[in-house]
Amino acid sequence: MGAKEDILKGKKILIVDDEPDVLSTLEELLDMCEVVKAGTFEEAKKQLESRAFDLALLDVMGVDGYKLLEIAVAKQVTAVMLTARALSPEDMMQSYRCGAAFHVPKDKIGEIVSFLTKILEAKKKGQSTWIPFVGWAEAYYNAKFGRKWEACDIDFWRKLTGQQ
Repeated sequence: MGAKEDILKGKKILIVDDEPDVLSTLEELLDMCEVVKAGTFEEAKKQLESRAFDLALLDVMGVDGYKLLEIAVAKQVTAVMLTARALSPEDMMQSYRCGAAFHVPKDKIGEIVSFLTKILEAKKKGQSTWIPFVGWAEAYYNAKFGRKWEACDIDFWRKLTGQQ
């Protein structure tokens, strides 16, 4: 087991998506964790309300991910949003404002171990879970939406990066 997997080993993770293949892929990638899968909002809500989790991976669309995020935040579960259809700077900002630890595009699902490792390392150090991804997000969103996509809400990005 590599160093990245060590911090994840044995973590209890709820993964929520309405696509069975996404659930299977995440379960395989996170085989060092104790994974609980849910394919509907109701299933996920029941799990969040009845069990303790270290992390929750929540699909934005299809399972009402933002409502699940609200429940996860209230239960102090570190929640990461997953998205394909809601991939936009606005959705990323909504995830941040609603308390998500990060907002991962589904086309980067193969890197989920790295994302979760960085999130847990930042939390362990008492740092923002978003800061390790600022450079990554800028490059990713520049490629997806063109340069200067941050202009949609410049105050948000200044605050996030501490540039007040």
